[in-house]
Amino acid sequence: MTEPRRIRSIIGGSAGNLVEWYDWYVYSAFTLYFAKSFFPPASGTAQLLNAAAVFAVGFLMRPVGGWLMGRHADRHGRRAALSLSVLLMCAGSMLIAITPSYARIGVAAPTLLVVARLLQGLSVGGEYGASATYLSEMADQRHRGFWSSFQYVTLISGQLIALAVLLVLQRTLSATALEEWGWRIPFAIGGALAVAAAWLRRGLDETTAFDSSRGRTPDSPLRALLGYPRQVATVIGLTAGGTVAFYTFTTYAQKFLVNTSGFTKAQATEISALTLFIFMLVQPLVGAISDRVGRRPVLIAFGVCGTLATVPLLTALGAARTSGAATLLLLAALLVVSGYTAINAVVKAELFPAELRALGVALPYAIAVSLFGGTAEYLALWAKQAGHERWFYWYVTACIAASLCVYITMPETGRRSLEGDEGSGISQGLGIRD
Repeated sequence: MTEPRRIRSIIGGSAGNLVEWYDWYVYSAFTLYFAKSFFPPASGTAQLLNAAAVFAVGFLMRPVGGWLMGRHADRHGRRAALSLSVLLMCAGSMLIAITPSYARIGVAAPTLLVVARLLQGLSVGGEYGASATYLSEMADQRHRGFWSSFQYVTLISGQLIALAVLLVLQRTLSATALEEWGWRIPFAIGGALAVAAAWLRRGLDETTAFDSSRGRTPDSPLRALLGYPRQVATVIGLTAGGTVAFYTFTTYAQKFLVNTSGFTKAQATEISALTLFIFMLVQPLVGAISDRVGRRPVLIAFGVCGTLATVPLLTALGAARTSGAATLLLLAALLVVSGYTAINAVVKAELFPAELRALGVALPYAIAVSLFGGTAEYLALWAKQAGHERWFYWYVTACIAASLCVYITMPETGRRSLEGDEGSGISQGLGIRD
């Protein structure tokens, strides 16, 4: 494949990923405004807790999505799975946009919200494995870390666009209008963008690695995947701490700045947007560094810094009283997290053979994210409501420390070719085939 064609394919795959994650993060970005629409009258924290519980419920479908879409991508192609996942996201977003409030339809409102989040969870569960596999296989070996990092560039871009929509609406609508009906606008936008992304993905090239693996897809993918127990455990282990840190300092950070630090909703949005923008720009740099020094050193750097700095950073962020101080502290935390986000997808793709790669990336990752990432915000709010917010700080630290043990003991994966596996699993040089 020529380099221009390769780049076009990576951009096309990334653009759809951006729309997927915009739809996913709109829920978190607008929770402060729509929580009271879907749940009975209660304290602000209690309503946020209910909304966070529904956010966590969406994660329960991610392993199912990882399983179904992973099988689909390994059997029918990465492109087919990418198109299907974005259509499911469209359905979930549009359902949230049109669901009446609790005051009008009672318990049916939160029920429909749960259904919508289950659809979105199914979509995102499949999107991660398919897009991580597609970008990794499209990239050339020497720059695989760099190009694969664009999965998180577009993921963060989706979150930034969600925040940008929020900022625009905060400046053009009153707080009352946002809480009554304005929060529906971004979900409608997301549904429309998802349709456009599905159309765009129809023109993507299929990867050479998938084409070379045609006919080798096992009849029982799960049984075949279980033939790689160390790789599956590695994916779960390296994800646990990273996903908790990521969701703590991205999706939960905005609520933390309001509920704990005392900033206004608008100030919290501005701080989150600025730090996320810089965080996004750093991803390709960290990916390129991993192409030179290897994946393990970068992951170990994240694990060490995250273990040592999480409690001090969250403590200082909770006590911050100026936007400048909060921005610097949150940015420091996100720079540490970059050691995980920029390369975690490519590391997982490098662990599995082509005929099982999408499933091997998606399913263990989705399980870990459901257990750790999806519950992070709920646990943080629960600890705050219980009067022991610092418990959550130590929980994040413990998760990162556990993943650090995995980073230290796992093999280096960056030297492996993703083409020409011939069903051999992990290359002989890595020596980790179980």
